[in-house]
Amino acid sequence: MSGSTVTFSVIVPTLNEAENIQSCIANIQAIDPVVEIIIADGGSTDDTVQLATAAGAIVCRTSRGRGPQCNAGAADATGDVLLFLHADTQLPPNAFTLLREIFATPDVQCAKFRLWFDTRDWLLDLAALCMWVDTIMTSYGDQCIVVRQTFFHDLGGFPAWPLFEDVNFFERARERTSVYVVPACVITSARRFLQNGVVNQLLHDFCLMLQYLWGMPPQQIAEMYERQGAVLRGA
Repeated sequence: MSGSTVTFSVIVPTLNEAENIQSCIANIQAIDPVVEIIIADGGSTDDTVQLATAAGAIVCRTSRGRGPQCNAGAADATGDVLLFLHADTQLPPNAFTLLREIFATPDVQCAKFRLWFDTRDWLLDLAALCMWVDTIMTSYGDQCIVVRQTFFHDLGGFPAWPLFEDVNFFERARERTSVYVVPACVITSARRFLQNGVVNQLLHDFCLMLQYLWGMPPQQIAEMYERQGAVLRGA
């Protein structure tokens, strides 16, 4: 596959993202107006679907949960390379130029971007810098998972989990290849941190990760997450 012929499908899992979906789609279209954009909606009750359709995106409706939503979007995708992008995250202006160069190398199967938040805070800045490397503790869907479609299907896609499907996907990918870190930043919303407090949200996310690593089922973690009033990331 030569760099000039690589095609992309951007898959955005949504649930009541009317506030963000238009700017998300516009950002992608401004970078590459012909790239395929698929909105995988998990049952929005606001205007997400209507706004996405009006903006020119393909919309598929599926059951709620980032794993099932991303898999449904991938099933409809035609691109050689899939990007799983959260609705509150913006790609850098040179995203597809970089990715065409990176995925021109056949050995590259899976990648993620560096991360930066849209709000300046020294703790958030530090957390973002930690996520510029690839480890089980520092790679998440917020950073935009980029993967060859063939490799994605070889791995069996995402587990049908409401959260930590991204961590599990990276784990399985690392068993077969290295995760390439794209030398550019996506900009993601700090809304969860502003709503819940930066320190509280960082500690909360860290505790949830520890529970996952200790073997607690993701469905149980998600139920606890919702009971505690936090916002599920991107779903």
